[in-house]
Amino acid sequence: MVNKQKVLIVDDDDNIAELISLYLTKECFETMIVYDGESVMGAVASFDPNLILLDLMLPGIDGYQVCREVRAKYSTPIIMLSAKGEVFDKVLGLELGADDYMEKPFDTKELVARVKAVLRRYKPAANPKPQSRDEFVEYADITINRTNYSVTYKGKNVDMPPKELELLYFLASSPNHVFTREQLLDQIWGYEYMGDTRTVDVHIKRLREKIKDHENWKISTIWGIGYKFEVKK
Repeated sequence: MVNKQKVLIVDDDDNIAELISLYLTKECFETMIVYDGESVMGAVASFDPNLILLDLMLPGIDGYQVCREVRAKYSTPIIMLSAKGEVFDKVLGLELGADDYMEKPFDTKELVARVKAVLRRYKPAANPKPQSRDEFVEYADITINRTNYSVTYKGKNVDMPPKELELLYFLASSPNHVFTREQLLDQIWGYEYMGDTRTVDVHIKRLREKIKDHENWKISTIWGIGYKFEVKK
């Protein structure tokens, strides 16, 4: 029997939480609902969800702080839900580690579609298939391994969500090749992704915070075009 994928729903609105749970249950997901930010970490530890649907406007600890706390310990995918539709709010959510952002009110079928899309993108990290050889790229002081989803930088392991690692791996696999934001969005997030090219910029920013420029290589911005993994010849 195949285990159901589990979704943790974090929302203080009973009606919305129950509606989401109903639709996900119909799609063969197992769900758990918590109604405040203080309960999330305990629920993640006990329920071990495959994905978290996180409302931003929570009593006590808000969704942004919850996202910080979850991301500090877990790489579980997070989709933020909020009535706030400003670009600043979306970018902040992505910078804190969210994988997607949906505005309220939302279409429930679209939410289910996004849940499935995020889980498809995350699945290789959770269940890497055995391969005849490791898929990795290596430069001075850095090794990016896509087989076991690990990054070693200056002798230390760097915690990195799947899409950040995949973006870094993709760029580093084609040194000095310039990719547009649209190309990176298609390659890493896939044509089903409903976000925009700002997602690429946010993830590049996160990578640069973790992986500083090296004397032999760096992630370079090609203004007006996109990015490349620049390697000195």
